Amino acid sequence: MPKFLIRMKILIRVLGVALFLSGLFWALQGLGIIMWPPESFMLDRREWTTYGLLTAAVGAVLIWLSRARKREP
Repeated sequence: MPKFLIRMKILIRVLGVALFLSGLFWALQGLGIIMWPPESFMLDRREWTTYGLLTAAVGAVLIWLSRARKREP
């Protein structure tokens, strides 16, 4: 596999992990489970739970795509 494709897969995986973790953080803030930082506008706001879960789902898809192997004939 060319080095360019390997680097792209790594970049996509890192982006996916970042999106997944930040999405979970937003969702937990929206649910009121994580109350940090105290001055955050996201705390205990249900719409941030939705935004966070959608962001985490996009991150999970990127992680899955970065791990998918191309089948050779």
